[in-house]
Amino acid sequence: MTRSRLLAALTAALTGATAAVLLGSGTAGAAPAPATADTGAFAPLDRPGPRLSVPRDALNASLDCNGPLRGVTQDPVLLVPGTTMDPHVGFDWNYARAFDQRGLRWCTVTLPFDATGDIQVAGEHVVHAIRTMAQQSRRDVDVVGWSQGGMVPRWALRFWPDTRALVDDLVGLSPSNHGTALSEVTCGDCNPAFHQQAAGSAFLAALNSGAETFAGVDYTVAYTALDEVVVPNTPGIASSALRTGDGAVANIATQEVCPANAADHFAIGSHDPVGYAIALDALTHDGPAVRSRIPLGTCLQPFQPGVDPLTFGPTYAGFLAYATNSDGNAPDVPEEPALAPYVYR
Repeated sequence: MTRSRLLAALTAALTGATAAVLLGSGTAGAAPAPATADTGAFAPLDRPGPRLSVPRDALNASLDCNGPLRGVTQDPVLLVPGTTMDPHVGFDWNYARAFDQRGLRWCTVTLPFDATGDIQVAGEHVVHAIRTMAQQSRRDVDVVGWSQGGMVPRWALRFWPDTRALVDDLVGLSPSNHGTALSEVTCGDCNPAFHQQAAGSAFLAALNSGAETFAGVDYTVAYTALDEVVVPNTPGIASSALRTGDGAVANIATQEVCPANAADHFAIGSHDPVGYAIALDALTHDGPAVRSRIPLGTCLQPFQPGVDPLTFGPTYAGFLAYATNSDGNAPDVPEEPALAPYVYR
């Protein structure tokens, strides 16, 4: 993206005007969506997004960076946590350390109730994070998210079109792009985010309406066929995979890189070297990740960069304990939250 186009997009974002026209890009594994794509009952693809309803102080407090964004010479990376997770518990011992080692500027966004509240509200935090990081750095923003964290940025891109001109790469690690049959079966009274990520939810119907991807954004989905949370997630029917729209897309199972890879849902988002290698390939090249570029030696690595083998055991145990502890989660409700008015025509 040129500096002039980025500045134009930032101006549009900050004034609420319609975003600048996006430059097109080819797609790999995605069906094109025309500008007049049928979105059914949901908002047209390019209708400007609404004013954010979350107070600005709360939005500002949710964004935490490892240093100033002004003057950076590489695109900063936004790390987005999964459901039930705090970003520092989730990323400080893996991706944050690895990115520090590479000299990257990164930020995390804390989603309300450990990302178990209404994902529509979480999406506003992501919108603010993207706009703020782009405005301060005067560069594109790369986004890396695990589970819900790889899906919720798509809510921002779908309903706040100005953000599409601010994002270069969106990398999802086993993202819940089409939900999970697990929540569909097990949710009676569940927290709002669990309901919204159930396959067939109204939230997911709105998210995927019209187009799943947008021109100018490179989408990389790294997922594992052994996922026990986002199911089904095997190649060909993977719930994580993106399939429609004008964005450039790569859907890559870790087992397609390393057939013996045994990563489950929690491993791919925290210590799996194959998932990290796919993400890094996307971040360090134009376009989405390319499977053939992943070094074969990755299959022999026990951990991704950033993970300390000497402290892995207790650190990973703490990570799992936090993920499965309901303290701080949103109250359980009998059904998913109603869709906000801006979602509809």
